[in-house]
Amino acid sequence: MTVWDCAVIGAGPAGLSAAYAAARAGVRTVVVERATHPRYKTCGGGLIGTSVAAVAGRIEVPADDRVDRVTFTRDGRREFTRRHSGPLVTMVRREEFDLRLRQATVEAGAELRERATVRALEQDPDRVRVRLADGETVTARVVIGADGSSGVTARHVGVRHQQVDLGLELELPVPAEEQTRWRGRVLLDWGAIPGSYAWVFPKGDRLTVGVIASRGEGERTRAYLRAFVDRLGLTRLEPAHDSGHLTRCRADDSPLRRGRVLVAGDAAGLLEPWSREGISYALRSGALAGAAVAAGDLDGYARAVHADLVPSMRAGHRLLDLFARRPDVFHALLATPPGWRMFVRFCQGRTSFDETLTRAPVRAALALLDRLPARVC
Repeated sequence: MTVWDCAVIGAGPAGLSAAYAAARAGVRTVVVERATHPRYKTCGGGLIGTSVAAVAGRIEVPADDRVDRVTFTRDGRREFTRRHSGPLVTMVRREEFDLRLRQATVEAGAELRERATVRALEQDPDRVRVRLADGETVTARVVIGADGSSGVTARHVGVRHQQVDLGLELELPVPAEEQTRWRGRVLLDWGAIPGSYAWVFPKGDRLTVGVIASRGEGERTRAYLRAFVDRLGLTRLEPAHDSGHLTRCRADDSPLRRGRVLVAGDAAGLLEPWSREGISYALRSGALAGAAVAAGDLDGYARAVHADLVPSMRAGHRLLDLFARRPDVFHALLATPPGWRMFVRFCQGRTSFDETLTRAPVRAALALLDRLPARVC
């Protein structure tokens, strides 16, 4: 019987980053993935600078567009556009991005098993047995779970969530005139549902159009997407994909490990609460998990996540609370030079939300806004 040093469940950005880090360090690593690459994945596909930096030296990013302009609206009104002198966000199709990560991981020495669905995990003091749907068992000394927020490993570890949102997304093939209209430009619309927003992301001959809001607002979220697409004049286009998914953000005290099983990325509930951006958290948490396995320091993984990722998540919850209560003020602040500079720095990965919120002017502004009554419509 083969006993792997590390088995990774899930071949998205988190799992492939974990396997890449472990395999490069000489850890005998296998990745178990239920699908087959390349595969479509519901995802906005916008890489902020933090994500681009995380894969530098590993892959060449398959960019469909590089955005330097952002149009902001407040429920379709009060439109303004800002431009930056350099790229803000790199647009990718997840099937292409994940395929590049897969190739790099295999080249690093990991083995990949696709069409392998995990049904259960069983732990002994010195190993973990991964039970597959076809009856096979994969045995490893450590397992890294990266199979999504509703996957087997999140349940096994006992991950708890304090925020659950519903994202709806259309992938629209667009004619040449629409490609020209959107090239290099993103649209962000702050919606009428508290904490919601919509987006248009350009990807060459396609647009990714979506909305996200709290899970309990399902019908209003669907109506928001319909109205948003209609407002943009895109209803005539037939979607190549029409999908939805739940994003789940961990509770502050949620576990990241149970025995010899670690969880990373969506499986750990690691994402930015305000924007619900998850790719950078997947890439970084996966790399931290793989490094912890390679170092033989499983406790070090939780320490690293709490040091490197959790502070920004806490700040993101603070921003989401402000955004949900005062979207008009939030919209107006982004129109100011300081607000736009903050947004640019976040997009380019030159600052984090926790660093931004420690600045005295920002703290003073937040304290003032806390004293204002909520206005969400």
